[in-house]
Amino acid sequence: MPNSAFTKALSSAVARLLRPLVRILLRNGVPYGVFEDIARWVYADVALREFSIAGRKQSVSRAAVITGLSRKEITRLQELGAPYEDAAEERYNRAARVVSGWVREARFADKQGNPADLPLSGEGVTFEGLVKEFSRDVPARAMLDELIRVGTVERLDDDRIRLRSRAYLPQIDDIAKLEILGTDVRLLIATIDHNLRHTAADERLFQRKVAYNNLPEEILPQLRTLSATRAQALLEELDRYLAGHDRDANPSVSGTGRKNAGVGIYYFEEDFDSSSEGELK
Repeated sequence: MPNSAFTKALSSAVARLLRPLVRILLRNGVPYGVFEDIARWVYADVALREFSIAGRKQSVSRAAVITGLSRKEITRLQELGAPYEDAAEERYNRAARVVSGWVREARFADKQGNPADLPLSGEGVTFEGLVKEFSRDVPARAMLDELIRVGTVERLDDDRIRLRSRAYLPQIDDIAKLEILGTDVRLLIATIDHNLRHTAADERLFQRKVAYNNLPEEILPQLRTLSATRAQALLEELDRYLAGHDRDANPSVSGTGRKNAGVGIYYFEEDFDSSSEGELK
């Protein structure tokens, strides 16, 4: 069992990371009972999938012991479907690949090097061809509807498609934004978990932030612009590198295994709260 100091530190960390999540839940009318049901299912699923004894098949009894749930409850939870939709993450990834290819590939750019306005279909470079190349079997019309729905593209009067944002980042749709909550935050926490379990410098994953807690409000607009511009440029550079090694985009790429890897960047700002001094380091 963890010592009391470790348990206290872990409890404090969990309470802080739950605060913005609970804020989202309450704002959207999700009561504690629903959150509890989701937490129970995830506890049971993680215990059954990831905490078996080496060389032995995981049992309901062991899952009950390590989770504190009853065997009857573990069995009941096994019979329930997952409380999340795998299709949501796949939809997010496919839309992101289409936008990324539009920004990255020179053949989809105008003479100034910016993403070109594309005809939906026809001869030459088209939106239909873009979707077919970067999203495999998703129909171009369905992808167009999705990107219009979340405000990433617009359809012009001459029926060409214009990219409004250089990233698939929903601006107007709460459901699409919540799908990002379920993907991006999961990956950040998984990185932190990895670094907690691996202490050697060459095994740790990159995880950094820079923050100051006595900034005047007037400098924030410039900081937002600076960070967005620099971060977008870095992400586009990394996207070009990753696309060159991705076997979906380049079937001839050799190598073993199938890994999901990338880099995420986020900006934050908030009013300073003296009661939480020392949290932003």
